[in-house]
Amino acid sequence: MTGAALAGTTTGSEATAKFCGHCGEPSDGGVGPTSDAHRRCGERLAMEPPRYCAACRRRMKVQVTPLGWSAECSRHGVLAP
Repeated sequence: MTGAALAGTTTGSEATAKFCGHCGEPSDGGVGPTSDAHRRCGERLAMEPPRYCAACRRRMKVQVTPLGWSAECSRHGVLAP
């Protein structure tokens, strides 16, 4: 394990996300084509930080600054952009 993983930090490229980071609904799972709803969520996530943890669906504490953003899940730690 790396030091970042030990500190509770995750990266923005989770391999298997169970939930949508924008709306919090279950993700399509990559089995088939994405639904229209999640396609729009993906477009919005390209411009905005995620609001829900992709692993546990908890609402995250999000801080937006002129230089970027940070999001923190109470269970999974900080999500890096």
